[in-house]
Amino acid sequence: MAFAHYSVAIPFDISKHTKISISPSFCSTESLSFLAFTSSSFSSPFPLLSRARNLSTFPRINRVGHKAKAEPQESEVQLAAEPFSQFKHLLLPITDSNPYLSEGTRQAAATTAALAKKNGADITVVVIDEKQKEVLPGHETQLASVRWHLSEGGFQEFKLLERLGEGSKPTAIIGEVADDMNLDLVVMSMEAIHSKHVDANLLAEFVPCPVLLLPL
Repeated sequence: MAFAHYSVAIPFDISKHTKISISPSFCSTESLSFLAFTSSSFSSPFPLLSRARNLSTFPRINRVGHKAKAEPQESEVQLAAEPFSQFKHLLLPITDSNPYLSEGTRQAAATTAALAKKNGADITVVVIDEKQKEVLPGHETQLASVRWHLSEGGFQEFKLLERLGEGSKPTAIIGEVADDMNLDLVVMSMEAIHSKHVDANLLAEFVPCPVLLLPL
């Protein structure tokens, strides 16, 4: 009882309490717990000081937390968008035998042209077929279709390769061309995979650059 009477008789040092309430963010978890315990267990002769401490501690911590959370989100968006500006040479494989191009191939051609135009990139087209040119009656019509669809996207000039009757798998040919020409991106439709023209399991093994697979 003598100790309790002695502790009440000593006046509080306002400056010390003020320092604690002004910089709560530098206190440890144990310090904050101790402050909460003492304010609820004992009546303070300075009620306004206790209220100021309670109001200033937690809102300040919340504001700091929200600010720290927003910054990584902005940087993540920038990092996600940045690689697309580095694609300077795109590969458009033609694997179907339709002289007027299949729906998926037309979609891939339009997407390739749009990406190349946006990033100032070049386009290489590789026409792949297991048959020789002589036994492909619609081959010239197919090349004309490729030129027309790319010109619709603003590309009159592009590099054209023909890999016909070689007996190699189309996926291996795509990977070989992408590697030899140091290409940045391959644009294809999922239609080429569904039609069995391209083996999806081999894309990661043979293609040394990113592959954009467009849904049907």
